Amino acid sequence: MEEQGIAYQWALELHSYLAYVALAVLFLAVANAIMGLAGNRMFTLGKDFRLSLFALILCHLQLLVGLVLFFVSPNGLNAIQELGMGGMNAAARLLAVEHPFINILALILITIGWSRHKRFMDGKKKFKSIAIFYGLGLILILSRIPWGQWFD
Repeated sequence: MEEQGIAYQWALELHSYLAYVALAVLFLAVANAIMGLAGNRMFTLGKDFRLSLFALILCHLQLLVGLVLFFVSPNGLNAIQELGMGGMNAAARLLAVEHPFINILALILITIGWSRHKRFMDGKKKFKSIAIFYGLGLILILSRIPWGQWFD
């Protein structure tokens, strides 16, 4: 049981701190794509490609840590098994169900945006794909962050 407690604390700390970095880079990737689209810029392998790729990698890494946390946390799968879906209050349901589900959907959208941008040669289409799909992913992520716990 102690190992589960250590894994839980480690995953919780990593998930919390990595969230700031992943959100910042994702926001920068979306802003960069919008500015590139609006400015009719060429999509460069330097800044544009790397920023989008780092956002993708960090978000997937955050998902992996979140999945570990889901299985070792008392607020994840354990809460669903003990309380059942009908026995959870809004805060418990957010942590156990809504946060993981919506963030997986957000990561699917971000991955689609990355995959689609690779098919295009035109910079405008690349920026548009990243702006739309990464932007939708960012909105979904922001909608299901447990804000009350972030600032405690």
